[in-house]
Amino acid sequence: MKSKFESGQSLFELVVAIAISALIIVAIVSLTTSSIRNSSYSKNESLAATYAQQANEWLRGQRDADPADFFVNTTKGSYCLNSLDDQIWSFSIACTLGTTINGTPFTRNLTFPGSCGINSIEADVTVSWQDAQGLHEVTNATCLSDLRQK
Repeated sequence: MKSKFESGQSLFELVVAIAISALIIVAIVSLTTSSIRNSSYSKNESLAATYAQQANEWLRGQRDADPADFFVNTTKGSYCLNSLDDQIWSFSIACTLGTTINGTPFTRNLTFPGSCGINSIEADVTVSWQDAQGLHEVTNATCLSDLRQK
């Protein structure tokens, strides 16, 4: 006959089982959190690249519409492109805190660091955003040629 103490599980076995279950749950939560963070970062990086490309297309349109005015405006410094309209050339300012693309956490800044060849100018569009991991940036550089020059 078995004694009363030999039947069932001991307290030690129960604590070990709970500890192993807790470790498994912590690992699953950690993997899920990491996956969500990476997914969010990838989504924001993709959107930032799209906003930078939109700005480059807008720049090409500005160059093609009025090349003389466009190349004069490239000498004025940096611009904050929180919206893409023709009035942007009136303001020669860099983006400040809180100057985001409408309805988004992204800031889009345009600079003209210099020439990238004969009769051409380099344009750098930097789209940045901040999240719990810090400040992130996507930069898109393009060389815009003066199409009037041959």
